[in-house]
Amino acid sequence: MENVWIAFGLTLFAGAATGVGSAIAFFAKRTNYRFLSVSTGFSAGVMLYVSFVELFQQGAANLVAAYGARGGHWANAGAFFGGILLIGVIDKLVPSAENPHEVHGEEETKPLHDVTAPWPNFADASHVGPLAATGEHDHRPHYHHGKLLRMGMFTALAITIHNFPEGLTTFLVALQNPGLGVVIAVAIALHNIPEGISVSVPIFYATGDRRKAFTYSFLSGLAEPAGAAIAYVAMLCFLGGAADIPPQLVGALLSGVAGVMVYISLDELLPTSRAYGKGHDCVFGLVAGMAVMALSLLLM
Repeated sequence: MENVWIAFGLTLFAGAATGVGSAIAFFAKRTNYRFLSVSTGFSAGVMLYVSFVELFQQGAANLVAAYGARGGHWANAGAFFGGILLIGVIDKLVPSAENPHEVHGEEETKPLHDVTAPWPNFADASHVGPLAATGEHDHRPHYHHGKLLRMGMFTALAITIHNFPEGLTTFLVALQNPGLGVVIAVAIALHNIPEGISVSVPIFYATGDRRKAFTYSFLSGLAEPAGAAIAYVAMLCFLGGAADIPPQLVGALLSGVAGVMVYISLDELLPTSRAYGKGHDCVFGLVAGMAVMALSLLLM
């Protein structure tokens, strides 16, 4: 039971980082884009390394023990690509007006924390950023920008739905190995920081309400502990508890989680890291994440 509370706590920590990203957007005088690039690349490095070196191997060991060498390895590969298919289907079905991980430039984020700063000219084609193409012309803070609001709400919805499998991932890994769960939770938390900015910016410009923008951003992150809760209830209903999971199911879940994390890393984290950074910032973060993960596994 102790591991269950640890797993829930780590999942809540990872989800709350979306609110941290929103807070940075509203209170930091300047957005440190290089930090966002390196930290997002770091998250990708952690997830890729742990997926292939730890989770996929543990999944194979459990499934081979249950089904033999040939059947176990086939089941393991199937679970891995099944995880990729699951998150890919979710990605395909989620309605999205804009890329939820789009970079918002300094001109867009400055009015969030400085009430005297001029609002960006969204109608200017030369303006850099995802809000440039909205075509809105009235920049009064309390003017209801319908298209911006839709963008912000769709972004919040997309991130909320994506956070369910991320929360389930953190929870399942932490149940099996709390030490490994800490590393995964930190990686997902770093990944959630730019997501908080992505939700806050369009909602703020649509409503002029900082509190509302922060609230929607924070609530989108709470989908992660909600995903963990759903996983735990399912375990209680179908398996009698977290301690009674059959080893072959544990193996399939670990390999499926590895597939989910590989998809997230390649489809979300690395492109976001490249967009925020300059030069080799993305690669530096990626290698650093792998190195930290390797060191953590060696010390554990």
